[in-house]
Amino acid sequence: MTSKSAFSSEDDVTTKRIESVSKPTGADKLQEVYEFDRCCRWIQENGFSKVALQFPDERLVDSVPVQCKLQGAVPPNAAVFILGDTSYGSCCVDEVAAEHYRADSLIHFGPTCLSPTQRLPVLHVFCSQPVDVGDAARQVDSLCRVAEAEACRLIVVADTVYQHAVEPLVECFKAAGIETVASYPQLPSSCSSTHTDRTNSSPCSRNCSQNFEASDTDSKNETEFCWHCRCNRRFALPAGSSMENYSVCYIGEEGKVLTNLMMTMNKCSFLSYNPETRIARRETLNVNRELMKRYFMIEQAKEAKIVGIMAGTLGVSRTCEIIAHLKAVVKGAGKKSYTFVVGKLNVPKLANFMEVDVFVLVACPLNTLIDSKEFLKPVVTPFEMEIACNQAREWTGDYVTDFLQLLPGASEHVPLVAAEPDTADVSLISNRLVSLGQRSALDGEEESSAVTLRSDTMALTSVRADTASEFLSSRSWQGLDRQLGQTAVEKAKDGRSGIAMGYQNEPQ
Repeated sequence: MTSKSAFSSEDDVTTKRIESVSKPTGADKLQEVYEFDRCCRWIQENGFSKVALQFPDERLVDSVPVQCKLQGAVPPNAAVFILGDTSYGSCCVDEVAAEHYRADSLIHFGPTCLSPTQRLPVLHVFCSQPVDVGDAARQVDSLCRVAEAEACRLIVVADTVYQHAVEPLVECFKAAGIETVASYPQLPSSCSSTHTDRTNSSPCSRNCSQNFEASDTDSKNETEFCWHCRCNRRFALPAGSSMENYSVCYIGEEGKVLTNLMMTMNKCSFLSYNPETRIARRETLNVNRELMKRYFMIEQAKEAKIVGIMAGTLGVSRTCEIIAHLKAVVKGAGKKSYTFVVGKLNVPKLANFMEVDVFVLVACPLNTLIDSKEFLKPVVTPFEMEIACNQAREWTGDYVTDFLQLLPGASEHVPLVAAEPDTADVSLISNRLVSLGQRSALDGEEESSAVTLRSDTMALTSVRADTASEFLSSRSWQGLDRQLGQTAVEKAKDGRSGIAMGYQNEPQ
């Protein structure tokens, strides 16, 4: 078979139209999937006048019917409009785009990372998808009985679109004699208590819209149960029991959610059931190997001189705080940092900043872990950058993907300890000594003329930061000459109109 180039004329790209790979939801199921009654009640009870609707790419095909239905059901003074594009991951609430149109609220449809927002009140509609609970229970039960010599203990965790099936599955597992614990998504509170979604009109909202602050389950004796929170999911384990003694049963498709869970709960074994393929399996991802890869990137971050802090989201609460925190951590280690707002990452974007030795991606838990092997420079998480720069934080094997846990007052916060001048550490990559912290001597200081024999392995490599301007001045090519003041100013003219495959004023 002959391979075709991406630009091959045989593809006839000039006459093709983009076809949606997603099938529209049937008219008889729109009410159930998008929960019109719940959305309309939320808008009316809070008196919102301009509501933005955010859809993931695969659900944009339903956006117009949903918008028309909601617009016809809300008061005439309320406007409902669609956000057609999302700057970052579709799992995050795009407050920036909504505020560009002066929206006073937002409804987020589809899967979500459950990250807290900063300014706008938000209603999450998971767009629940069907799950064959009986088939899932039978297959997972057979996996447990084959692999476990003793009684199996399960924590059932689901992707948000399958959250409605968690409690029925727990009941099935308990009936089969398996000790099972249900997990619930911890929805972020809105910016005002009057806007918090507390509706209980549907099974999905009963299970998913709790804030757990006034939950009946929390009123149980604390000596009997202990609450745990991982990846914005909460579950109660019997007091005195360890999470390592439980296996995690994940309901959903393979992807970022499962990877995030396995990295965060890396001491638990995992079972998964995919409702789309109706296949259950024991996950065999070598978590230890993945952690070793991440630790290698931490060692690269230790040797970096210039650090690029990338804002991968602007809608998650306290993003500016974590960026300021990272700047302080990087500065305390004697490195130089620059901040970038890049949107969706790709290789050409980051290749423009060759002077940066390592990038730190500030994003939601689902988008912070990326495979950077195709990038010219490593891309690490805020947690990994802290390990590289903060001597008070040690690598224990536990992993944190939520940057909110690193801020002061959070469970994983470690106070910054400034490195002493001329403190050195051994690099596990180059096997050389790497200096940390600010140097006590000035650059122009005279050095001793005494000759000392030293081996290459004991040579001291300083990570004292150079600046980007110094790097630019050392380049043989520094970009196009802008010729400021030498170009005549002309009035703007109307350009071509239409689409690229055939502009209206283009000669035939």
